[in-house]
Amino acid sequence: MSLSSVSAVPHQSWVRQIMGLPISVHVRGPDARSDLVARRVERMYDELRAVDALFSTYSPTSAVSRINRGELALEDAGIVVDEVVRLCRIARERTDGCFDAWLPDGKGGTWFDPSGLVKGWAVERAARRLNLIDGHDFAVNAGGDILLRRQVPGTQPWRVGIEDPDSPDRVLLVVPLESGAVATSGSAHRGSHIVDPRTGKAAGDARAVTVVGPSLLWADVFATAAVVQGAGALAWLEALSGYEGLVVRDGTVATTSGFPAHS
Repeated sequence: MSLSSVSAVPHQSWVRQIMGLPISVHVRGPDARSDLVARRVERMYDELRAVDALFSTYSPTSAVSRINRGELALEDAGIVVDEVVRLCRIARERTDGCFDAWLPDGKGGTWFDPSGLVKGWAVERAARRLNLIDGHDFAVNAGGDILLRRQVPGTQPWRVGIEDPDSPDRVLLVVPLESGAVATSGSAHRGSHIVDPRTGKAAGDARAVTVVGPSLLWADVFATAAVVQGAGALAWLEALSGYEGLVVRDGTVATTSGFPAHS
């Protein structure tokens, strides 16, 4: 996904590579180019780096890696890990097990991988620093998962482009949003990396699912769960309260009835 805005209001943007992906921040408002805003953005990035150090499945020193090697018990991993564990358990319940951070390890046990929840949670958590900048709009794009806020009178809505998973240089549609979150899961960029936690096998046949709603954490979780749903993804998304979805499957594009007006 990509985003754009059309506004005469001062604008500043930043990008850093964290969690193995580019995370960009866009701020627009009267003081967007000030040192104060720049400091808040850098503190946000610092917080994301700290989260990555705890939850990276690629770093051998992370808490998650140590938990999976049996060197650290979940209950001893600290309050931040406790919060993520609690949210992962709620996510499992809210998705009827289609999202689960405890995945089959192929040996009759499980291994802990909260990646499908951590990114959205971490961005929302870190972006609280940007919420403290009164009278400014901001957008955070974490590898295609986007958190948006609009607070400046007269600015145009953010425009979020949803790409075609079979042709990434083509935009399927553009969704105008003032505030909220947009998250996409699927196999376009990373192949069939989503696992059905109920079977331990690659997820269903949905090529890509985009979810729009108030929370990036839950938009991300619901998009992943809908990919696992496969043929039932659209009906499952339709039943969610407060969230709407777009499903690309079998070469067709379908949206829930309340999906935001788009061009």
